[in-house]
Parts: sequence; structure tokens; C-alpha cells
Amino acid sequence: MKKIINPFVGFPEEDYHCIGCSPHNKSGLNLQFFDNGEGLETSWNPENKYMGYKNVLHGGMQALLMDEIGGWVVYTKCFTTGVTSELNVKYLRPLYISSGEIKITGKLIHFEGNFAKIECGIYNADGKKCSTAEVIYYCFPEKISVKKYHYPGIEAFYEKE
Repeated sequence: MKKIINPFVGFPEEDYHCIGCSPHNKSGLNLQFFDNGEGLETSWNPENKYMGYKNVLHGGMQALLMDEIGGWVVYTKCFTTGVTSELNVKYLRPLYISSGEIKITGKLIHFEGNFAKIECGIYNADGKKCSTAEVIYYCFPEKISVKKYHYPGIEAFYEKE
């Protein structure tokens, strides 16, 4: 598995405050991503402050986690930036906070024109799938991604071998 480099870390705090991946955001999740060969994955240890029902991770937080990994799939597998066009979540079973660290996965299924279809999942500490999402991203042409959204190019996300 290859660790994905976060090339946005050096940006000024006021320019990079993403709730999912920015280390500057004290309320954020500070996610770090890994390329497993088929897609990306990350792990995260949910806290009670993200609770919906007692001991259950809020469904909105689960959607956020899958939307976030989907964005990183766009960076690393589509070589550009994008915005969420659709997010279709299915909650399969409760995701208990007390169970510990969870795993979030994202995999590019299809990329054509400006649209990327990404399949995401969240697994509890026992490896059981608790929620899934199909995320559709509208992807910007690379030229626009570089100019407007500071996309650094695919080489910035991986260590040189």
C-alpha cells in the first residue's frame, strides 16, 4: 500500500481548511489516504461528538467520509479536481462508535467525459460493511483544476520511486 501525500498541507490555513483532510481544521477529521492498488482507503476512529443515536455514528458523518474519499479518488485516479454531483448512500447496519477504528474505501468505477462514478464503503472494526455510497463527481478539465483549484498534478500525490 502506498501512502498518498497531501500536497495541500503547505497552503496557508485560510486557503485550506477542509473538514475531511486539513490538519489546520481543529474540528476536522485530518484523514490520510493510502492507495491499495484498486482504489484508496483510510481509517478513522470515531468519537462520541459525531454520534447520532446513542453509540451510533451519525449518517451525515458517514456520508461526509465517503464524499471525502471520493474526492481523493478524483485527485489520484482521474488526475484532476471535481465537485460532488450526486451522493447516494445506503446504510446497511449501525456503525457503533464504541467498536473502534473504521475503514473507509473508495474505488473508481467509471470515468467518461466530465463525470466520475466512485464506489465507496465504510467497514466497522470487525470488517463488516456498514454503509456504501455511489458518488458521482463532476470533474473539471485539468487546466481549470490547476488554475482555479490549485491541482498540483498527479506526481504531487505519490513519493518518487
